[in-house]
Amino acid sequence: MSDCIFCKIINGEIPSKKVMENDDFYAFYDINPVAKVHVLVVPKKHVANISAITDDNQKYVAGILPFIRDVVAKLGLADDGYRVIFNTGEKAGQTVFHMHAHILGGQELDWPN
Repeated sequence: MSDCIFCKIINGEIPSKKVMENDDFYAFYDINPVAKVHVLVVPKKHVANISAITDDNQKYVAGILPFIRDVVAKLGLADDGYRVIFNTGEKAGQTVFHMHAHILGGQELDWPN
């Protein structure tokens, strides 16, 4: 999708601080962090959000959780704990309509924040 900010980041049109990537996913630091560690994980193929998962793309997006596990291990968050958040839709706070997960950690996290 040509006007999607995350698609532009994936394509290298907008700079980002990469954590890691593979053929299907890209992880990078959020430019407006809400925790000591705040990383976004996005599929390289544009999918608007969890509600947009279809029979055609579900196999592709199914790999996001194992990729998140690997990102968390690289960041050293696995032992102390972390939070993974998917905002789906405007009322849930989704502002970029390209499916993405927020990984928050590196500190004690309050609930629900």
